[in-house]
Amino acid sequence: MTKLQIISDKNKKSLKIKNLLIKKIKSNNFKKDNLIIVVGGDGFMLQTLKKNKSSNKHFYGINSGNYGFLMNKFSSKDIIKNLLNANLVSISPLEMIVKNKKNQNKRSIAINEVSVLRQSRQAASLSIKQGSRQIIKKLVSDGVLVSTPAGSTAYNLSVHGPILSLHSKKLSISPISAFRPRRWKGKIVNDKTKIIITNLNPLKRPISAVADNLEVRNAKSITIKTNSKIKFNLLYDKNRSLQKKIKIEQLRRETS
Repeated sequence: MTKLQIISDKNKKSLKIKNLLIKKIKSNNFKKDNLIIVVGGDGFMLQTLKKNKSSNKHFYGINSGNYGFLMNKFSSKDIIKNLLNANLVSISPLEMIVKNKKNQNKRSIAINEVSVLRQSRQAASLSIKQGSRQIIKKLVSDGVLVSTPAGSTAYNLSVHGPILSLHSKKLSISPISAFRPRRWKGKIVNDKTKIIITNLNPLKRPISAVADNLEVRNAKSITIKTNSKIKFNLLYDKNRSLQKKIKIEQLRRETS
């Protein structure tokens, strides 16, 4: 069995929380095998999860960044109680396979979203398929975004994509600044679907594909599907579950 680990970002706030946490854990003689406490922002949590994708550990995030959607709030007084009573949520990432202009295949996983973006001043020209079925023959836009439910309140929400319930078993495909057809709002598809995005003009209109924060440039085609073999086990305080946070964002959108 692996002992409890604390991983923190390098900034002052994260390190201060980490030191307080170590003292609390020691003074309460708190022990929990297979637990990793991650102190930082959402980006640091995504990075940590990807580094540990083969492990079966549980991750409890403490926010020291800005929004901290994937994280919990730090409470020095209640931290031990929160750790003992945390609820478990398991999520699977997207797997992105990009074929670049040299016909090399590059693989990466995305917990939030895969974004396909124009690489030059020219708009991207894309076709999108759902398996063998054509979703859109030609989309001229700044790009397109494929989001998981966990990522649907991040970049996806900024491009006016739908917020997906955590257990909806759906993915969202959202255009980024669609020029033609202007009225195409995107599509919600089953999370078992394989999505294939093809660059219709790679020489004149180069694109890049980004899995969360990992970029592959000069993409010719991008295949995206859920990798259900990978499960990330995230822990949340009882009153601040991931499902509840998503629901709050849905209500916020309906009333704004």
